[in-house]
This record gives sequence, structure tokens and C-alpha cells, in this order.
Amino acid sequence: MNMEYNFFDFLKLVGSLGMFLYGMKIMSEALQKIAGKQLRNILSAMTKNRVMGVLTGVLITALVQSSSATTVMVVSFVNAGLLSLVQSIGVIMGANIGTTVTAWMISLFGFGKFSISALSIPLLAIGLPLIFSSNSKRKSFGEFIFGFSFLFLGLDLLKNSMPDLRQHPEILEFVQNFGENGFLTTLSFLALGTFITIIVQSSSATVAITLIMCSKGWIGFEPAAAMIMGENIGTTITANIAALSGNISAKRAAFSHFMFNVFGVIWMLFVFHYFVIMVENIVTGFAPENPREMQAFLSTISPEQMKLIESSDTLSSELAAVKSRLLGFEASMSYGLSLFHTLFNVINVSIMIWFVKLYEKICIKVIRPKKGDEDDVEFQLQYISSGLLSTSELSILQAEKEMEVYGMRTRRMFGFVRRLAMSEKDKKSVKFISRIEKYEGISDRMELEIADYLNKVANGGLSSESKMKLRNIMRCVTEIESMADACHNLGKTYRRKMEGDIAFPETLNKNINDMFDLLETALDQVDLVLKQRETKEEDLNRSINIETLINETRALFRRKNIEDVNDGIYPYQTGVIYMDIINECEHLADYIMNVMQALYPKK
Repeated sequence: MNMEYNFFDFLKLVGSLGMFLYGMKIMSEALQKIAGKQLRNILSAMTKNRVMGVLTGVLITALVQSSSATTVMVVSFVNAGLLSLVQSIGVIMGANIGTTVTAWMISLFGFGKFSISALSIPLLAIGLPLIFSSNSKRKSFGEFIFGFSFLFLGLDLLKNSMPDLRQHPEILEFVQNFGENGFLTTLSFLALGTFITIIVQSSSATVAITLIMCSKGWIGFEPAAAMIMGENIGTTITANIAALSGNISAKRAAFSHFMFNVFGVIWMLFVFHYFVIMVENIVTGFAPENPREMQAFLSTISPEQMKLIESSDTLSSELAAVKSRLLGFEASMSYGLSLFHTLFNVINVSIMIWFVKLYEKICIKVIRPKKGDEDDVEFQLQYISSGLLSTSELSILQAEKEMEVYGMRTRRMFGFVRRLAMSEKDKKSVKFISRIEKYEGISDRMELEIADYLNKVANGGLSSESKMKLRNIMRCVTEIESMADACHNLGKTYRRKMEGDIAFPETLNKNINDMFDLLETALDQVDLVLKQRETKEEDLNRSINIETLINETRALFRRKNIEDVNDGIYPYQTGVIYMDIINECEHLADYIMNVMQALYPKK
């Protein structure tokens, strides 16, 4: 059969890979939705114990079935200040071990005599009613079943869509000859594994492609193992892309992942040949066949026999025996590569875990902060970015941390107002007015970018608890922006006062200072609840008392102002500017109270 491999066949190949990746994505996201809160608790409770960090990385990656998801998640946590660089390195090391679970799952259920792809369609039937369930847990479980089924359907289609190199012996001969060049071959296939992983952005897809290439006899066990090592390097690119627009800690965490995997591959290259032989010997003890003998066995099967084995269900006893042994070789190859992947990562982590501090020092040395960066004068979100999102559930933590920074910047803006009030006749007053205006622009942009980020998070799958939290964060962000507007209005009022050359009597300055003191106390409460991300009952009661006092003080000052203006103690225009300041202070207190209420848990 001289069948040409045309563009339509290529599209089927890409489509099969797409189904595999989509299945992996749905399954991973469903698992994250089911265990989202637990994942947050696990990572948030991380200690500086590096062994616990590794175990956490293994557990989370095994749960979400994606080392890329775990590393992006870890980068997000470092970005949010919830993990230190040392802690993140441990978790990332564990993620490298956890990702081998996916390889074993593909090997056990996707290759050999039993392939779960035959059950994929019935599994979809089971998952269908769950998908339409109103219960979020059942719906997420249905999505997991769909993702699981799509993954193995895609794997099966991928195996069948691969071009038959036996029909193009010149290509097969090139690949096989290429496989005899020793160390150069190892490096070449390592680079190929890295490149494929970077392109498809999934180490699991690279493992699947490698298993297929190996099971079809295109490459030997050793080149396939080299591709698996390349996948370890390629998978680090996702986290590094996610960290591009993150803060310096996130960049360092992502770089540590890259460095850890590269160093691991370097030491393995020195013992690679002997390590592969060791894995082959172990596999021969429990697998149906010896992986090294596969290519020799395939050379005994003619293309016509292979076509008959693949296309027909009814075979002669001789061909049935050949097919049975062929499936045994497929299983052995996949078990061998999965074992190589696991042993390599476990040994690598066992060695590298003792050099975590050294990794930290190298990262700090290589990734340095830019000179002249001043957070108080430059606009830059610290914990969230327009780059890759973390998982939807975990992105909420980044938004909460950014909300805390937003509150701190607004508090700093109020500090400029107070300093402006004290130095309005000084040259510094112009600088404070300029900074208040600049912070107003920063505040507006922060609100838009945080809101845009929250909208993206809302489009992902969220639990009902997380949806409520998202609404509260959105409300807080809006109220914090209103607080910044109030500070800006105070700045504009003081500028009007200076332009009108209006001087306040000492009594009015004292009244304004008293009001500012009350606002400082109220802002202290906001800072506290933004840090703890929840308003406790005593915090709320304290804020209510402060706001009540501010309202009563504003009413008292307003009555006294009317009397003083009528008595001619100071001009009417002075009274107007004075009351504009007092009223704006009361508005600021209202916005502060709204933040406190938004973060108060609904009973």
C-alpha cells in the first residue's frame, strides 16, 4: 500500500493532539474545582521544611494532573507573597515527581492489551447527566469524566493518525541511522523533546507522542528516554512565560524551575547509558517483554502483516500471536519510559533538595531588581498581571493580595493629603498636589486592571464560595477607588484654597486635624482587614463606632460653621472651602465603611 500522507491526514494528527490536550485541560480544571479550596489550604499552610515542600508538590501535581498547572500556581503564590522562594523551589521539585503519575496513567490505560479508549464513549454517557447537574461538585465530577474520556480518545486517535513510516523507508532509515550516533543522538532527541513540549505546552502530550514513536519502532528505548529528559526542560517554559509580567520573586521562582531541571539533565547525561540499561533490566523483571528487543522483533514483521494486524479483528493464530507479542512490547516500552521518568525525577530531587539554598542564591544573583524602581511613584500591579492566569480558584488569592496593595496605596495617598494640609504655604505643597494627582491616575488604572483580571477569573470554573468571594473583592476594589477619589477631591479643595489665598483660623485647622485623626483610625481598621482578608465582628463594630463619631462630628462642625459665618468670624468663602473638606472626609469614611462591610462574612 503506497498511501500518500496528505494535508488532511496532517490535520487529523493535529486534531487528535488537540483532543488529547483538551481532555487533559478539562480533567485538570475539573480536579482543581473539586479540590480548589483544599489546594489553597495545602499551599497556604506550607512551612519552610523542604521535604514537606517536595511532598506538597508531588501531591498537588498528582491531583491536578499537570506539572505546568502546579508550577504556574506556585509562581502565582510567590507573586502573591504567600510562598517564599525557598518554599517554592521545594514545591516545584515535587511537581517534577508528581507529573510522572500522568505518564503511568497513560502507560497503564493507553497502551498494551487493555486500552481504556474502548470505554471512553460509555464513560461519556455516564458523565453527560452530571455535566448538566445544578450541583457544582457533581458537575465538576462530570467534567472530570469528560476530560478523562477525551484524553484517551485523543491518545487512541493520535496513535492511529501518526504517519506510517514503513511506507516511507527512506525516512525510517534516516531515523534509525540517526539513532546510532551515540552521545550526539542523545542530545538531538533531548532537544527534540524540549522543542515539542515548548510547542504543545504540555509535558504529558510529549510523553504520549514519545510513547507512540517508541511503540511503532521508529526510535529505540534510549532515544525515547532522551526525549523524556527534554520534556523536563520544555515544561519549565510555561512557568517562565507566566512570570514574565510578575514581580521579581515570581521570576526567580520560575527561573529556579528551569535551572533545577537543566542541572538534573546535565548530571544524568554523564550516566545516561548505564541508567537506561538499569531501567531496562528492572522492566524486564515485571513487564511482558524486554524493551531493547522491540525493534529487532518489528523487523521480522512485514508491512502487509502489520497492516492486517492493525485493520482486522479476525486474525490467524500466527498473526494473533504476533499481535499479542506486539502489544506486550508496547506495554513494556511504555512501562520502561514511565519508570525512567519516575526514577530520574525521584533521584534528581533526592540530590538537588540539599542545594535549595544554593539555588536561591543563584536566582537572586541572576535575577536582579531594576535600579530606580520606586513602587510609590510607578504604576505596576505587584501580584497579578495580564499574562497567563493561574488556576481560577487560586487567582482569587492573587486578587486579594493586590487589593491589599491597592488599599495601602490609597492610605499613602491620604498621607499626602495630611502633609499637604500641614505644608500648604511651603514649596513642598506643589509636590504633594502632584503626587496626589499621580496616585489618582494610578488608582484608576489599578481598578481597571484588577477588574479586568477578576472578569477573566470569573470566566473560569469557580465554586459558589469563590464566586461570592469574587463579588466581595470586586465591591472592595470599587470602594477603594472611591476612597482614592475622595483623597483626590481633598487635594483639589486644598489647591482651590491656595489659589484663592484663603487662610483658615487655627480653630478650623484643629477641627480638620481632628477629623483626619478619626479617618486615620478608620484606615488602620481597613489595613487590618485587608491583611486578614476578612472583617471580624469586633473590627466591624469598631468601624461603625468610628463612622458614627465622624458623622456626629461633621454635623457639629456644620452647625458651628453656620454660626461662625453669620457672626462674621471668617468669610463665607472660607466656610465653603472648610465644609467641602469636612464633607469629603465624611464621604471617605463612608467608603471605608463599605469596604469593612464587603469583607464581613455573611452568616
